[in-house]
Amino acid sequence: MFKHSLIRRIGAIGAAVGVLLGCSASLTCLAKDDSTFTVGFDAEFPPYGYKDDNGEYVGFDLDLAQEVCNRCGWTLVKQPIDWNSKDMELKTGAIDCIWNGFTMNGREDAYTWSTPYVDNSQVVVVRSDSGISELTDLAGKIVVVQADSSALAALDGEDASEENLELAASFKELQQVGDYNSAFLNLESGAVDAICMDIGVAGYEIKSRGDQFTMLEENVSSEEYGVGFLKGNTELRDQVQVTLLEMLEDGTFQEIAEKWELESSVCLSADDAYIDGTSLRSEKSFGARLLDIVSQLSGGLAASLAIFLLTLLFSLPLGLLVTAGRMSRFKPLSALVKLYISIVRGTPLMLQLLVVFFGPYFVFGIRTTSGYRFAAVIIGFTLNYAAYFAEIFRSGIQAVPKGQYEAADILGYSKAQRFFRIVFPQMLRNVIPAVTNEVITLVKDTSLAFAVSYTEMFTLAKQVAAAQTTIMPLFIAGAFYYIFNFVVAFVMDRIEKKLDYTRTR
Repeated sequence: MFKHSLIRRIGAIGAAVGVLLGCSASLTCLAKDDSTFTVGFDAEFPPYGYKDDNGEYVGFDLDLAQEVCNRCGWTLVKQPIDWNSKDMELKTGAIDCIWNGFTMNGREDAYTWSTPYVDNSQVVVVRSDSGISELTDLAGKIVVVQADSSALAALDGEDASEENLELAASFKELQQVGDYNSAFLNLESGAVDAICMDIGVAGYEIKSRGDQFTMLEENVSSEEYGVGFLKGNTELRDQVQVTLLEMLEDGTFQEIAEKWELESSVCLSADDAYIDGTSLRSEKSFGARLLDIVSQLSGGLAASLAIFLLTLLFSLPLGLLVTAGRMSRFKPLSALVKLYISIVRGTPLMLQLLVVFFGPYFVFGIRTTSGYRFAAVIIGFTLNYAAYFAEIFRSGIQAVPKGQYEAADILGYSKAQRFFRIVFPQMLRNVIPAVTNEVITLVKDTSLAFAVSYTEMFTLAKQVAAAQTTIMPLFIAGAFYYIFNFVVAFVMDRIEKKLDYTRTR
């Protein structure tokens, strides 16, 4: 279980109540330089914050923030954020606080906190027909959690209990996804066996998705939610805290909790103390941190390299076949290939990856496995890049002068000989610059594999950045991409010069 680090009932009068005494009802909110109050939240975290059917951002936490703003005379700005980038959003001043079911436990020293307002537990959600009824049944199973979540910390964090560490070690695999919608898509399709998540979110999701999912009775861990402010920003914290306590006293807080069916979880109390802990962890030197980050990113670099090489290996020859179909005189085949190219070029690669991964289940009812994830990435990338390469190859073939075809016919070449001995070499020379651009784009596009929860270098960099609350891993990943592309550009330039047999030497 996570340590509470004096979260509850310590220094009651000296903290929260002290602020109340220092602020009369007429001076509830101290002067704030900016009339806006920007709340950072994960827009896929119901019931705390999400987009409803009307396209509006709603939720328990957003309602609390709106009421605080109403009483303080501020304008609420609801700012959806990438959860992995929440610390950078806060440190740069892009948001004023993180208010979205934000777990305090394990993060006591990283932020200036309000007092706890929700008691939360981490629970496990499984398919109703899975046969999993208790935590021990998860041995040998694939469990998924949201990246940089309290569920991940409970199972694999520095403060994880011995029981939870043993539980996680019994899993076949502990995977991370960017949001809970992806987690449920994975669970429904059979790609994973269980989700570990917040009990409030789990209850909402199960209710919304029908009876196909169930929650295990055993909790993995318990923790508390608070509002996280930039470390040292006690003035803004105090303004928000005083207003929340006023809302608690007049019943408004309870009304909002009842609206979102969270009345049994709220724990806001004037008897609680603020948490402004001091880190007890030893700081590593810059060099040690750099080496640690590079070491962690090396696995992601290997994954990105595998995507890059296999995509080229399959998409280049497939692109030639697609070109042949596109230029075929058999109209039905040509029309079908043109439709394929149009769909691929007209829709995002991320969407195509989702279709390839989840399509077998949602279209044909075929349950996928975790091992299919990498295959889906390669299939999606190959189909996408084959379409682009096909159009490049077609332009290169059409750029070959007709006289070359006539000369080949006069020499008695067959169609196959004409293509491979006359047309193909000239086409290859014509398309090298355009192919180079696509290959360089592919290096960067490998980061889109995160759409199906496949951890490549950039996804891993975001996870490390979130865990270490520093932007350094992203810069290091950027340097890797640049070096990667520099090598690719150099190799392609050498190939281009080798094929340019018309230049004077």
